[in-house]
Amino acid sequence: MMYNIRTGAQRVSFPEAVRLGIGKEQGLFLPERLRPLADLPALLDLPFAERSAGVLSHLVGSDVPPGNMRNMVEAAFDFPVPLEPVGESVYALELFHGTSLAFKDFGARFMAQCLGHFHDGGPMTILTATSGDTGAAVAQAFYNQPGIDVVVLYPKGRVTPLQEKLFCTLGGNVRTYAVEDDFDACQTMVKQAFLDPELVQTLGLNSANSINIARLLAQVCYYFEAAAQLPRGTRPVYSVPSGNFGNITAGLIAVALGLPVRRMIAATNANDTVPRFLAEGRWKPYPTVATMTNAMDISQPNNFDRVLALGKRHGVDLERLLVSVSLDDDDTRQAMLDLYDLDYVADPHTALGWKALKDDRTEGEIGVFLCTAHPAKFREDVEEVLDIDLELPDELAEVAEREVLSRTISSEFEDFRPLLLNG
Repeated sequence: MMYNIRTGAQRVSFPEAVRLGIGKEQGLFLPERLRPLADLPALLDLPFAERSAGVLSHLVGSDVPPGNMRNMVEAAFDFPVPLEPVGESVYALELFHGTSLAFKDFGARFMAQCLGHFHDGGPMTILTATSGDTGAAVAQAFYNQPGIDVVVLYPKGRVTPLQEKLFCTLGGNVRTYAVEDDFDACQTMVKQAFLDPELVQTLGLNSANSINIARLLAQVCYYFEAAAQLPRGTRPVYSVPSGNFGNITAGLIAVALGLPVRRMIAATNANDTVPRFLAEGRWKPYPTVATMTNAMDISQPNNFDRVLALGKRHGVDLERLLVSVSLDDDDTRQAMLDLYDLDYVADPHTALGWKALKDDRTEGEIGVFLCTAHPAKFREDVEEVLDIDLELPDELAEVAEREVLSRTISSEFEDFRPLLLNG
């Protein structure tokens, strides 16, 4: 059973939470209970998909039959999750080997499987905002899926050209809008749509941002994959590039289930709302700043409400476990160069996560940094900083010359609403 962290009184099944996307009063869903896994050592010995099905069944209970869960997970997680050594006692968890070359493939593909099983046949429109990678993962996961339309909003000029090509060249059931504003404005437009009863009912609105519980819970699984590939008994420090804070939320859920961990670092860029909140105790978002780690250019991360709920309701010791730091573009560029000296080519977001780990890790600690996107998705920055020619993987080479099909719009909801309603 899932509960609404804002009202508390709204309790729904996992399939209903997936279909709703967001709860009453714009509240997000979390599992009502987070119990430790019964036999973690045995679970870590299983293959990734089988283990992940077990973890997800543990989280959703009887809401999804185990056989159905296994089928959905095997269809969604059909790509590798390597853990690569980078220097001494540090590992890169590569999450970019899926169809859109970013970690968001896990959540988007699992959510698509869920809706394929849970969809009641009525109208459904997936409405999502993206700062770069979510758009591609969602668009490709739902592309040509019968009965489901996809609408993606993104900040014009604030995603890389190749990121844009991955989700703005599909057409068909995927519509994309370049918004003349920042990501937070796009996210606000999505929230406004969900507060409009006519839109919700007529279009069957759903969101594929990490506010959707299916996307969030899918991300829990790769933390256990990291644990499975490390020596048994290892309690690593995890460093997580953090924008909307879904990834770090998933990691903290994994901790509640028994993931062995020393602490978790939420690594942000100049948009430092959370580091300042943890240091000062005041929630004071500043205007969003554009950085080279554009997927993290978010000053009001939706999922931080879930982080606080994990501490308040579920007993996760945030004071001990959670660290958050802010790094600027100069730090990020230097991190990319330092990693290259270690024979590892990283995109800016991954490099920022590695730098945060390097600065925080003490002697003797094992560190894992999450690699959130393939470096070629940020080809211009990588080639400029490292002074190399970066070969495009097939997924990007295939779309590099395609026409972008997006329509440019303002961030005024009144202008967007008729487009959403009428296509």
